[in-house]
Amino acid sequence: MKLSLGRRRVAMAAAGVLVVGGVAVVPGTAYAAPACDVTYASNSWGSGFTAAITIRNVGDPMTSWNLGFTFPGNQRLTQGWSANWTQSGANVTATNLSYNGNIGTGGSTSIGFNGSYSGTNASPTAFTINGVACNGAQNTAPTVDITAPAAGATFAAPANVTVSANASDAEGPVQRVEFYRNGMLVGTDTSAPYSYTNSALPAGSYTAQARAYDSAGLSGIDEVAFTVGGTSQASVIVPATVTVAEGSTSPLNVRLSAAPTSNVTVSLARTGDTDVTVSPASVTITPSNWNSGVNATVSAAQDADSTNDAASITGTASGRTPGSTAVTVTDDEGGEPSGEYGEEFLELYNKIKAPANGYFSPEGVPYHSVETLLVEAPDHGHETTSEAFSYWLFLEAMYGRTTGQWGPFNNAWQIMDRYIIPSETQSNYNASDPADYAPEANRPDLYPQQGGKLDANIRVGQDPLAAELQSTYNSGRVYGMHWLLDVDNVYGYGRCGDGTTKPAYINTYQRGPQESVFETVPHPSCETFADGGPNGYLPLFIGDSSYAQQWRYTNAPDADARAVQAAYWALKWAKEQGNQSQIATTVQNAAKMGDYLRYAMYDKYFKQPGCASPSCAVGTGKNSSAYLLSWYYAWGGSQGGSSSWSWRIGSSHNHGGYQNPFAAWALSTVTELIPRSPTARTDWATSLTRQIDFYTWLQSADGAIAGGATNSWNGDYSARPAGVPTFYGMVYDVKPVYHDPPSNQWFGFQAWSMERVAEYYHESGDARAKALLDKWVNWALANTTVSGSNYQIPSTLSWSGQPGGSWSAGTTSVNNSNLRVSVVDHTTDVGVAGAYARTLVYYGAKADHAGAKTMAKALLDAVLQHKDDLGVSVTESKADYNRFDDTYNSSTGQGLYVPSSFTGTMPNGDPINSQSTFLSIRSFLEEDPDWPKVEAYLNGGAVPTFNYHRFWAQIDVAMALHDYDRLIG
Repeated sequence: MKLSLGRRRVAMAAAGVLVVGGVAVVPGTAYAAPACDVTYASNSWGSGFTAAITIRNVGDPMTSWNLGFTFPGNQRLTQGWSANWTQSGANVTATNLSYNGNIGTGGSTSIGFNGSYSGTNASPTAFTINGVACNGAQNTAPTVDITAPAAGATFAAPANVTVSANASDAEGPVQRVEFYRNGMLVGTDTSAPYSYTNSALPAGSYTAQARAYDSAGLSGIDEVAFTVGGTSQASVIVPATVTVAEGSTSPLNVRLSAAPTSNVTVSLARTGDTDVTVSPASVTITPSNWNSGVNATVSAAQDADSTNDAASITGTASGRTPGSTAVTVTDDEGGEPSGEYGEEFLELYNKIKAPANGYFSPEGVPYHSVETLLVEAPDHGHETTSEAFSYWLFLEAMYGRTTGQWGPFNNAWQIMDRYIIPSETQSNYNASDPADYAPEANRPDLYPQQGGKLDANIRVGQDPLAAELQSTYNSGRVYGMHWLLDVDNVYGYGRCGDGTTKPAYINTYQRGPQESVFETVPHPSCETFADGGPNGYLPLFIGDSSYAQQWRYTNAPDADARAVQAAYWALKWAKEQGNQSQIATTVQNAAKMGDYLRYAMYDKYFKQPGCASPSCAVGTGKNSSAYLLSWYYAWGGSQGGSSSWSWRIGSSHNHGGYQNPFAAWALSTVTELIPRSPTARTDWATSLTRQIDFYTWLQSADGAIAGGATNSWNGDYSARPAGVPTFYGMVYDVKPVYHDPPSNQWFGFQAWSMERVAEYYHESGDARAKALLDKWVNWALANTTVSGSNYQIPSTLSWSGQPGGSWSAGTTSVNNSNLRVSVVDHTTDVGVAGAYARTLVYYGAKADHAGAKTMAKALLDAVLQHKDDLGVSVTESKADYNRFDDTYNSSTGQGLYVPSSFTGTMPNGDPINSQSTFLSIRSFLEEDPDWPKVEAYLNGGAVPTFNYHRFWAQIDVAMALHDYDRLIG
């Protein structure tokens, strides 16, 4: 029986909506004789901080607990989780919730909170349980405080900015302080006073971070933002990166960004590896050679070590913004990489990580692209996705293998944990009734009138994971990434309606498979009714008589699985170096992410496979699991108010392009990556077999992989169409999840997905994976051409037929002779080319397939002919930008749909009503530097063209270069 305080509240998730109810539980008051250890770790930023506390019981079993401590400064608690939190003056009290009051002897529970402070954020040093001082050792994280520069300080370019920090630890000495600039590790200091000097910084916005570590591996962090202002004169331009082999030289071109009125002397100075020299020490730029520049020579002396060294060369001129070149010296005594493609990897890596190139925000968060006016899945280039974070992890894993430096890999995970893994915990979640049923609708204009009607009378299944995860981690926090962030807070939602905090969690797609990016209304993940209409944005998606403030997040499982994939390679390569201890915590977090990723295996409402009506059989135990990676899983809960409730759902839709058998293999076979929950290893082992079955069922006669399968036809568990085959009870769907454009027409899903199969085949030798790749690679090669710098790979695919039969337990093959694919057009997309090349590299290396290896090299050579200062790019046309100003057309169903009953405003004042367009609720796009090209197109001009630098695309190319060097070159 489910208890409720008042009516059940509204909540939403991608491609559907739902609600749940709950009742607050008052903790008990019976206390046992306590004895405890308390670990307190805090991370500070600006005037805010997050604290994580672990309570370990070393006394009698406890059925409830009351933790007390006193802040040593002016800290104020602003939001807590996994406990009932109160503060009186400097005194803080936390009492258990209903699910974590019982702590047996030797057991532990983890709680935490967000807070604010000014001055120094010192940690409390004394803790009590139930009024009695803890008798065990208290291991607190070190504290660190940046003393210079001051927050908001401004410097003139070129700027030498020294970051200074004080650090201390209650239990012993501080081991080291790491310094980061815009998310990149730039220096380490092992003795006080701790400092690092950023030399000759060009104009731009910067965030400096200092992270202090103690001998137990605990860390504390502080950060400060500052600005370097440029001048009106021309800047010094040098290449972002230079790679030079030991005992060799490389040219360094020095020029200006604009013609000077007289000769300009540019001084060249080296910092870093003393084996690197630059000659001459200065060059003269004249009004006639300013554009072509003058070459200096970078030399690298021979040394006796076996590591790749690094240096930086900065060109400075009086009154001008300097230019800086990252120099990588490749070793010839066994260091890696040793070949041409390894050097290209480092060159591209350095371009991606160069602060001036704009791939990262001041907070160190990767953008979707350098360019801001970009509309595809994200609707703005300076949003970011969980996909970007997973790519970043992969890049840093490869950098760790190449250089032996693992700090950047750990830092990438820490930034991910801080900014895109939500911190909210779920209270009063009822695993026996995880969510209320609401049907999806096929078009945006069916929301909220016909779509999203709540029906508490439709039974939903049981969540079989919640209790196991709670028992394992003692936390109500779901450890998975939300899929979308507004990194620069361009929309202005901020954090839970505060309007300013960035990055900000947002969502877009919400109204069925036909909703294009051009038909979305961006809205905050934490709905406080601060923007939109009187009830925020909820009435756009669901009809109700009473709306509740709430938060909700949606996970993209392919990104979390890719993060696990990256962790596998980092572990493998760190072990080869004897450095695995440096990344042990990050690998443990990857395993934990894999534990929660199992929610992607489940039907949206935990219905059993084969569901053909809303009243179909519900799941008990794990019989609602498809053991595939579905399109999403989602979770949420109440925000404020007197009622506390939360919900979790899976997804009924499974796409071939989202599967990752490599991650399933790693999570079920690699000791360090096997999740801690008792049934996780078996679940992932089952998933590995099921995913290979799925690919085999979907593989066309030509070799490409067809769409997928759904357990909820039309999104509302409608009766299935006659004659359509099924996979373990789920019906075949040629374009699962979204239709504008169709989800399986993009070749990129083929390349991404089969690259994972190729990695799995390379590491495991699985003959079934090889059989899939044999057919796929031959089809892909037959549709690819390369000639010098010109290359054509498949782009748009067209499908006919369906799998030749249904697949169930015991099936080994079906006759797919009538399931066919044709290539409609081709592309030069650099990111897809990189993913495709990686597939060919892993397959070619393992199967010794000459054609695959040859084509991989040809593709990489062709892509490298399109290098520029920021990375690699090709010119692309964006004819779909004609949809920027489309109003809703009821006859075609295209255009932004806002019901006539809804009126509201975006945070910047843009009106939201039935006449709104994609552009009208994003008027900030009209201030973008690229807007004139789009405006001219909307006024009847030519289709605009762009050279985009997508973060994932650059990294796909970089990874292909690294893998080719490692496995073939």
